Amino acid sequence: MFFLPRACLVAPLTAVLFFTSLLGGCAERGAEVGGGETKAERLVVYSSRNEQLLAPVLARYEAHSGVKVDYATDKAGVLLERIKAEGANSPADVLITVDAGTLGFAASQGLFQPLDSSIVEQAVPVHLRDPKGRWAGLSLRARTIVYSTDRVAKQDLSSYAALAEPSWQGRLCLRTSKKVYNQSLVAMLISELGEQQAERVVKGWVANLAIPPTSNDTKVMEAIVAGRCDIGIVNTYYFGRMQNAQANLPLALFWPDQAAGQGGVHVNVAGAGILQHAPRAAAARRFIEWLVSDEAQAIFAGVNQEYPVTSTTEVDQQVASWGVFRASQQPLADAWLLQPAAVKLMDRVGYR
Repeated sequence: MFFLPRACLVAPLTAVLFFTSLLGGCAERGAEVGGGETKAERLVVYSSRNEQLLAPVLARYEAHSGVKVDYATDKAGVLLERIKAEGANSPADVLITVDAGTLGFAASQGLFQPLDSSIVEQAVPVHLRDPKGRWAGLSLRARTIVYSTDRVAKQDLSSYAALAEPSWQGRLCLRTSKKVYNQSLVAMLISELGEQQAERVVKGWVANLAIPPTSNDTKVMEAIVAGRCDIGIVNTYYFGRMQNAQANLPLALFWPDQAAGQGGVHVNVAGAGILQHAPRAAAARRFIEWLVSDEAQAIFAGVNQEYPVTSTTEVDQQVASWGVFRASQQPLADAWLLQPAAVKLMDRVGYR
């Protein structure tokens, strides 16, 4: 779906050139400043992050900066193709999307320019941003173990790999391998363990499935609550949403791979980059720098029950109640490089 204001609102995808020329006509409301860039009275953001999560952040930035932010939302793949089709005529300045693999792919396609920001480099840990400086994480989600508090003892849990052991046969639920979150998880397992060991783990997961893979994380948790399985792997914010919707939820999160020598909890990001043909690149940079401020981080992460990427921002109270964990320090830039191998691996072991 696309959310563009007033005369700039047009139908999605059916007329990219029309959209570009119309929005371009709306774009240059400010005066010209040095370097030929239009003064930032306006900014255009494309985002695969849901509108209800994005709008509060943009509203706060408008109040903070006086800059009018127009935005369009859709699935990541659709937005990437749109940006390619628009080329140098694109009205968009910033892309916000989810999953480090998606961010890495966009960078590999030449869709981003360097952020060139010491503020971002100081605020965002190196493993949560592109080594070439083309994108940076803005919020953190953990993909961790969720279990039935009625049928599983916490002391019986240890690691992602342990879920492949025979003791979990017929007790595991997983989301489909078609979704990017699991593709990134397996990609990072390959990065950490090597492909052969990662394949043994994922093959064991498939052998232990209680039901066919579900379409989303919520259905994994619903299956556990219903007694169809006892344990699963989900993104933390899905747990938070179900926790809010259902009092006395008989589920809990477990942080795997916390022992010495283990890799830590798998994490992923929502993140952003400045588009290669951004009409207002300097303004886009200022916007992303604001997004890593404590003010913005509290909103951007908190609205979706995620973790801030900065160490100085207070974690949402509900999120903090889930406990502390040691996150994996594997560079998330590896995710997109290894996703093709991850997809092939999952196909080989029958993970559908």
